[in-house]
Amino acid sequence: MDSSELEEYYDAVIVGSGAAGLSATLALLRTWQDSSSTSGTLPKVLVISKLQALRAHTGSAEGGIAASLGNVDKDDWHWHYFDTIKGGDWLVDQDAARLLAEEAPSTVIRLEHDGVAFSRTPDGYIAQRRFGGHTSDFGGTPVRRAAFAADRIGHQILHSLWQQCVALGVHFAEDWYVCDLSLDTRGVSETDGAANVNRVNGVIAVDTRTGTVRGINGTHVVMATGGAGRLFTTTSNSWDLTGDGLSLALNAGLQIEDAEFIQFHPTGLAHTGILLSEAARAEGGVLRNADGEAFMARYAPEHADLAARDVVCRAVREEVLAGRGVPDPRQTDGPKDCVWLDLRALDPDHMEATLPQVCETIRDVAGLDPSKDLIPVKPTAHYTMGGIPIDTSGRVYTWENGERHVVDGLYAAGECSCVGVHGANRLGGNSLLDACLFGTHAGESIARDLLHDVDNDSNGPDSGHSSVIPPTDITAWQERLDMLLHPAADGNHDQATATDEQEKGLRPSTHTGKADGSAGADADNAYRVMADLGALMEEHVAVSCDQQSIDSARHLLEQEFSSRVRRLKAHSESAAYNQELIAIFEAEHLFTLSKAVLNAMAARLESRGSLKRRDYPERDDTRFLAHSMIDTEGKLCWQPVHILDVPTARREY
Repeated sequence: MDSSELEEYYDAVIVGSGAAGLSATLALLRTWQDSSSTSGTLPKVLVISKLQALRAHTGSAEGGIAASLGNVDKDDWHWHYFDTIKGGDWLVDQDAARLLAEEAPSTVIRLEHDGVAFSRTPDGYIAQRRFGGHTSDFGGTPVRRAAFAADRIGHQILHSLWQQCVALGVHFAEDWYVCDLSLDTRGVSETDGAANVNRVNGVIAVDTRTGTVRGINGTHVVMATGGAGRLFTTTSNSWDLTGDGLSLALNAGLQIEDAEFIQFHPTGLAHTGILLSEAARAEGGVLRNADGEAFMARYAPEHADLAARDVVCRAVREEVLAGRGVPDPRQTDGPKDCVWLDLRALDPDHMEATLPQVCETIRDVAGLDPSKDLIPVKPTAHYTMGGIPIDTSGRVYTWENGERHVVDGLYAAGECSCVGVHGANRLGGNSLLDACLFGTHAGESIARDLLHDVDNDSNGPDSGHSSVIPPTDITAWQERLDMLLHPAADGNHDQATATDEQEKGLRPSTHTGKADGSAGADADNAYRVMADLGALMEEHVAVSCDQQSIDSARHLLEQEFSSRVRRLKAHSESAAYNQELIAIFEAEHLFTLSKAVLNAMAARLESRGSLKRRDYPERDDTRFLAHSMIDTEGKLCWQPVHILDVPTARREY
C-alpha cells in the first residue's frame, strides 16, 4: 500500500502483523459481524508492519502452543494455571493467568477452525507433547500439554491467521516503519505535575519505499510489535525484533512493566543463536557436559532436561563455569562455553517426522548429522517477559498513585505487552497462547467500543473520532528524515536547534556529522552500534548479573553509546528503500530500552525467574512481590502482584 491509498483515519490501526496483531484484527471484525446492531459495512482497519506480513517472527515459533486439551494425557486447566504461576516464580497476576489457562483449549480449537494443520494422534485428535514445567496434579508428573504441528507451529498459525484476514479484505501497509506514537495529552496532574494522557491519536510512520512520512489517524491503536531479542548479540529472535513498541511507549511518556526479565533459551545453536526447539528435548533429547554426563538430573531431579527454561540456562552456565563446557566443533580453539545436545537415541525416522526444522537447521547451519553427532548449544536471548502494561482486555494503562489509569483507545498484545501472565519466567508454549488469546481479547474490546459508538450515534463507527495527529508533528518527523539524509554543512547542532527539535517531539535528537557534512567510509553506523550494544548487554547482564556489572553497563551506555546514537546519520542521500534510516531508529529504540532494562535490574535486589543476581541470590517476597513500572526518565515504582488462590511457595523442579 502506498501513501495515496491511505485513508484519512481508521477505526483501528494494528501495528504489527504477527499472531497478536492478526488475532486482534480478526476478533475485531468478527465481533462486529456477529453484532445485530451493525450494517454490512466493516470498520476501517489497517495492519501496518515494517516487514511483509508473512515474515513476522511468529513464523519461527517451533515447539507448540499450551492448552489442557487432554488429548494424550489427562489434563485440567487448573493444573496449567498453577504451572504458569509457578513457572513465573509467583510474579504472575493470577486473574490473567486464570484466563490464559481456562481459555487455552478454546483458543487452540479456534486456531484449528481457522486452518492450522496440527499434528494428529492416531485417532485423529490434536497431538500434544511435553514442554518444560508443565505438570499434572499441581506440580506432579510431567504432562503432554503442548499442541504442535511438527516443529513449525508458528508458521502454521501465522499463515492461517493471515489468510483469514485476507478473506475479510483487511488492508495491509507493509514496509512502513512506525516512528512515533501520538497521544493526546490534556491537563496536568495536581499531585506530581505529570501530564495526564487521555487518548491515542494514531501513529506517525515512514513509507520505506519512498522515504516519506505520514500521520495515520486512528481512534484505536494496537501495539503488537514483538519483543526485543536484539538487545543481545546471541538471540533466537529475528533481525527485526528491536523493541520498537516498547521504546515508542517509553518515548510517548508511558511506562513499561517488568523490563528486567528477559528469558534465555538453553538450546541456541552454538555461536549463531538459532533456536533448536524445546521440542527436541520433549522428544527425548538430552543435554550433556564435557564428561558425557546428563547433568540436568543433578539440577532438577524430577524434570531434568524439561525443567523451566531459566533453571536449565543457569545449569548450563554452571557447567561451563565449572570447566565442564565444550567448544563449538567449528572453533576447536575457541572458548568452551557450550554443552552438548544429544539426539542420537531418537529414532531417525521419528526425529525427521517430528523435528524436521531442527534437523534441517543442524545439517545446514552446523554441518552435523543429528542422528550421529553431538550438537553444541548455549543459552540464547529468546523472550521479553516485560512490556507495555495492559489489562486483560488489552487496554494500555499507566500506574500512578496506586491506581491504573487507562489510555483511551490504546491497546497492546503479544510479546511487546505485559498482561502479567509470564511473571519472571515464561513457560514454553505460553507465548503463542498469550499472543492469540489476549490479541483476541484486544480486538473484541475495540469492537465493543465501536459498537457502543454506533448504538449512541447513528453516523457510524468512526463518528466519535475527535483527536488527530498534530500536523506540526508530522512535518517535524519529515524534517528529521531530511536532516539524517542531508547533514548540515557544519555537521553540528547548536543547543538552540537541539532544544527546538525536542519541542517538536523528536525523541531523541540524532543529527550530527563530520565537519564537512560527509559520512566518511569509517564513520559510525547504526548496524555497528546495535552490534556493540548487544555485545555490551551480553557481557554484563546475560543469564546472571550483579550490581557491579549493571553499573558498568549503565556507565558505558551513558559515556559511549549516548553520543554514538546521537551522531548517527545515513551514508546515502537516497530516501527510497534506505534501510539505514530504519536502522538508525532501531538503534535509538534499543538504546532507550536498554537503559530501562538496566535501571529495572538495578532496582530489583533479589533473584527471581530469569533475573539471577549473584549479589542477591535469594527471592525476596517481602519487598519484591511486585511488578516494576519504569519510564524513560528512569523513574520506577512498584505495582503489587494480583494474588487470587495460589499462595507463594518455594519453586523447585
